[in-house]
Amino acid sequence: MKRSRLATYLTIVLLGFSALPLRAGDDKKSNVNDIGNRKVAHRSIISEEKEIAIGKQYAAEIDKTAKLITDPVVNEYVNRIVQNVARNSDLKVPVTVKIIDDPTINAVSLPGGFLYVNSGVLQAADEEDQVAGVVAHELAHVAARHWASTMTKATILQYATIPLLFIPMSYPVYIGVSSALNYGVPVAFTKFGRDDEAEADYLGLQYMYKAGYDPNSYVTFFGKVLQDERRSPGSVPSVFLDHPPTADRIIKCEEEIKTILPKRDQYLVSTSEFNDVKGRLQTVLTARLKDKQQQGAPTLEKRDSVDKTQAKDGKGADQSGDKPPVLQRRDSPN
Repeated sequence: MKRSRLATYLTIVLLGFSALPLRAGDDKKSNVNDIGNRKVAHRSIISEEKEIAIGKQYAAEIDKTAKLITDPVVNEYVNRIVQNVARNSDLKVPVTVKIIDDPTINAVSLPGGFLYVNSGVLQAADEEDQVAGVVAHELAHVAARHWASTMTKATILQYATIPLLFIPMSYPVYIGVSSALNYGVPVAFTKFGRDDEAEADYLGLQYMYKAGYDPNSYVTFFGKVLQDERRSPGSVPSVFLDHPPTADRIIKCEEEIKTILPKRDQYLVSTSEFNDVKGRLQTVLTARLKDKQQQGAPTLEKRDSVDKTQAKDGKGADQSGDKPPVLQRRDSPN
């Protein structure tokens, strides 16, 4: 009976929580001039400190298991792109970015500002601004605190776990049962609802624009992925499986670009450095593949020579060593 009352009470709390505005300043989130001063984060019962701690722990797991690109030039260049977008966003936490050696077009943002970009993003991109578009979308998830908001709703529904929320680092309890992604990251960290994905598009386009990039390149990258899918069905990268670049989504992005973003005469489309870094990355990946193939190749070992003292025949003829065998004539019988 008490359990039933508690369930009813928590359901009412959840409904009341859902009725509240998810973000402060919704009417101002379309003003790109206010980026950095507005509040776009969703409400959550999970503190920002705990969110950072959770993201840090899972980032450590990824670092242990993933094949990271350690080339300093490639890392510094990607970090510059990420930090430029981050400075022109609504983020309230610092961002750490690393590159994973993986050919798929994917990027994952963990709670608290830990970002992982697959090498496939740089390989597939034609220009720097396309990389910035993927990054901006992921940073928008962090700025809006989509993960914390999703976990808050799930936690309230799973009312039996509420007392455990206040135990330090009890995050496995309110993450819930979920299958693991690559590198041991729970699905709950990377899967968001359609509304969250739409908002990440919406905010990401603004962050790109504010950072000086052409937001249309984000739509162009969508088109590139769709073309690959048409040429090879089933090849849509994992980043798009849960939120595919449908025609409706592309049209919506185009409308938002025209509606909320003032037109500029010039954008930072790409740099010569982008092509240099992309070429360097390919060199690094080729060298890694070559080393892997050499390590896995079978080795032909030379058999040791037979001891000469054991290889002589009755007449003392030496049949051992590296000398070819000698055909001797057998004496005729008497």
